[in-house]
Amino acid sequence: MNFDLTPEQDQLRDAVRALGRKYGHGYFVEKAKAGTHTTELWQEAGRLGYLGVNIPTEYGGGGGGITELAIVCEELAAAGCPLLLLVVSPAIAATVINKHGTDEQRKRHLPSLADGSQKIVFAITEPEAGSNFHRLGTVARRDGDDWLLTGRKCYISGVDEAGHVLVVARTEDSATGKLKPALFIVPTDAPGLEKSKLDMEILSPENQFLLYLDDVRLPADALVGESLDAGLPALFAGLNPERITVAAMGAGTGRYAIERASEYTATRKVWGGRSIGTHQGVAHPLAHAAVQVELARLMIHKAATLYDAGRDLEAGVAGNMAKYAAGEAAALAVDTAVQALGGAGMTTEYGVATLLGAVRAGRIAPVSREMILNFVAQHVLGQDKSY
Repeated sequence: MNFDLTPEQDQLRDAVRALGRKYGHGYFVEKAKAGTHTTELWQEAGRLGYLGVNIPTEYGGGGGGITELAIVCEELAAAGCPLLLLVVSPAIAATVINKHGTDEQRKRHLPSLADGSQKIVFAITEPEAGSNFHRLGTVARRDGDDWLLTGRKCYISGVDEAGHVLVVARTEDSATGKLKPALFIVPTDAPGLEKSKLDMEILSPENQFLLYLDDVRLPADALVGESLDAGLPALFAGLNPERITVAAMGAGTGRYAIERASEYTATRKVWGGRSIGTHQGVAHPLAHAAVQVELARLMIHKAATLYDAGRDLEAGVAGNMAKYAAGEAAALAVDTAVQALGGAGMTTEYGVATLLGAVRAGRIAPVSREMILNFVAQHVLGQDKSY
């Protein structure tokens, strides 16, 4: 059992940390409040190869795995720049296309995903079904050689920044008549596709949208994979990377908050010339939060290692646990940091309250803490399914 990163992974961590600190949380907040995007950071990360670390070298990527992409997500978040679209485009879309797309789809999309010149977002959640793909209402039907997509999606991140959206729909199995999942690569400017921005109480440069698909016509090669049989494995291919990278982003955010609070409490002096960090009522909650973040990081490392080794079932358990642990730890860390800073913790200047909405959302999305507990109860503890 080895908890050490390879020299190449250590170099990647150091390099991404330096890039993140070059921009910093002030940049992130400025972009979010202005209603603009972190375009400069994204483009530079692409030029430096960080967006494609998990994409094969033959398509312009780094040839690494989710372990490397988790490092990128964590270190940018630890610098105060938690970029949600790292989870959506390199982790989900690139993984799905690389593992289950056709040769032509890989050649067409992976190079631009690797260098950051293209973003592909992901649409599974629906107003009625949530992310329960068994109840998805978005349907794809044949019309000659084409496909027609009709349905609605909600909480779809970054549609305004992306050239394509990976849409999860349902098709009818000609043999059984039953509906089965299928994924389609849909241009965001396709006729019949409309988007509506959702107003969120989260300070983020990345926006959320409702999507409306009204007989969106797609060519046959928009279907991910060689046939409809690719749909279910393609869908699940993106879920473990999603959970692992979301967890890494949460762990990085927790590290950032604890670092900000620790710097403040080590230097803030109010009574008798001693820093407030000498008081256990201040230091112990921060220490407790630091322990929880570090435990989450260990589970993230385990989940990424299992995933990159091709041990998908074990990675599914570890990935869910990592997402749960990191979501809880990040929320605790940011809340504890705000409390330690007192009134200063609620100001924009000190840069911790600006993350309260994001870490609270991390306990809900992309899968809620309650659904993870259901998963663990059923698959680890052997309990009957509760839903």
